[in-house]
Amino acid sequence: MQTNSPIVVVTGSAGYIGSSVVARLASRYPVIGLDRKPPRELPGNAHFLECNLTEDASVRNAFDSIRRRFGSRIASCVHLAAYYDFSGEPSPLYDKLTVEGTARVLRELNQLSTDQFIFSSTLLVMKSVEDEEDEAITEESPVEPAWDYPKSKLKAESVIRREHGTIPTVILRIAGVYDDDCNSLPLSQHIARIHQKTFHSYFFPGDPKHGQPYIHLEDLTDCIERTIGLRDKLDIDEVFLVAEPDIVSYGEAQDILGEALHGMEWPTIRIPKPVAKAGAWVEEKLASDEEEPFIKPWMVDLADDHYPVAMDHARAVLGWQPTHRLRHTLVEMVRRLKENPRQWYETNGLQVPEEVTEQSETSESHRQEARMRQ
Repeated sequence: MQTNSPIVVVTGSAGYIGSSVVARLASRYPVIGLDRKPPRELPGNAHFLECNLTEDASVRNAFDSIRRRFGSRIASCVHLAAYYDFSGEPSPLYDKLTVEGTARVLRELNQLSTDQFIFSSTLLVMKSVEDEEDEAITEESPVEPAWDYPKSKLKAESVIRREHGTIPTVILRIAGVYDDDCNSLPLSQHIARIHQKTFHSYFFPGDPKHGQPYIHLEDLTDCIERTIGLRDKLDIDEVFLVAEPDIVSYGEAQDILGEALHGMEWPTIRIPKPVAKAGAWVEEKLASDEEEPFIKPWMVDLADDHYPVAMDHARAVLGWQPTHRLRHTLVEMVRRLKENPRQWYETNGLQVPEEVTEQSETSESHRQEARMRQ
């Protein structure tokens, strides 16, 4: 099926971000999604090809199929596929998928007529600022990734600069992504701790005035769509920070969530990092496989990280700025949690607390009794 319109290729197309990007772009472009497994839904004007980016032959076969079926003109390749793991354990997939997979895709794109390559990097490649009063981070600020995931993204950025050939590239250094249901593991864990009033919800080993920015999924997909639309006007190697310009600090998030969940500000008690790290280590050793704790000892060292972001470059060049704000969406997340607790926990991949299960069973029993009386 040859097409006269330039196509958009999306790697990692069946994932959380990828499926939304495909849905957003399919109304304007023929979209080819690449992933190991097909998505649950595929919008009109979108197609799926199986592709394992860790294997040369699989990548070559996928792009050969693209050339035969859809033509050799590619408007943009949105490269989202990468390895990500909160365990903190080293993995060969950081290199094999994130770094080497990027090189494999670029080698194939260089055999086609490719207008643009967009790489989803992470804001965490940037160096954290020391104090909340320091200047905001820009695209020219120093880089200093602190753990394996951002380190692999920075290595992939180097691969792009070396392997892109004549293809114009755009590196998007993206903040943590969320939506109205949450769908962000750090945020959902934070909400769940306060919702359940756990012991951990009161303590924090870092500066509660510090924090990391986020970006709503709708704003991210809008940014990607604008970047593709402006591909003929951008420089050959662009870098953009993609984040909300205001940070909800850890302490502020505690208060917003405490008020929304329980009608009160939530206290934040700062504890020494050695104590927090020892506690996380003990919990990790004692936990069962079904209840593995989210907070790992290595995370404690990053508790003071602070990433205030200046969005001037994206605003000036792309004409883009976020329309959502996490501080407002946190309240909507809590509203949805209260409306259907079981569904909220399941949507966010969290273990449903016993009290939520009991409440759901009681509510269902009451509904059945009401139907029998009718």
